[in-house]
Amino acid sequence: MGEALSFEEYLGCAGRLTYTNVGTSMLPLLRQGRDLFTVARKGEGRCQVGDVVLFRRPPGHYVLHRVVEVLPDGYVILGDNCVSRERGIRDEDILGVMTSFVRDGREHGVDELGYRAYTLVWLRTEPLRVGVRRVALALRRRLRLWVGSHRPKDRRG
Repeated sequence: MGEALSFEEYLGCAGRLTYTNVGTSMLPLLRQGRDLFTVARKGEGRCQVGDVVLFRRPPGHYVLHRVVEVLPDGYVILGDNCVSRERGIRDEDILGVMTSFVRDGREHGVDELGYRAYTLVWLRTEPLRVGVRRVALALRRRLRLWVGSHRPKDRRG
């Protein structure tokens, strides 16, 4: 039995890769374990704001997130369901760009009007979405601490 190829090796040979989404960082676009995405090997050109890219994060982790800013020396990347931007992603870190995804058995291309509208809305509302999400996470943390500090003490013996 042969050894499994890395994403880099597979994209180098086949030029395209279709894979099951793992994780929740790209919700609501991609659902964990339910949706598929296809990426094409990154060409020589630069990625654009709105592109969903597969990149390598050391040591050997692969991440699928959206480009939210293009800089002269790299990119700023953010998952659709994340609150922290990731900086310092360079062209050589990006393995491929998403070309389509499959949801509920139906394939959707990134050139479809509905997907382009979703991307535009998602990018334009980023500051509001991230702000609301940060507040919600902070409130959830405080509530957990408060509930934990108000539990009845164990009164044995």
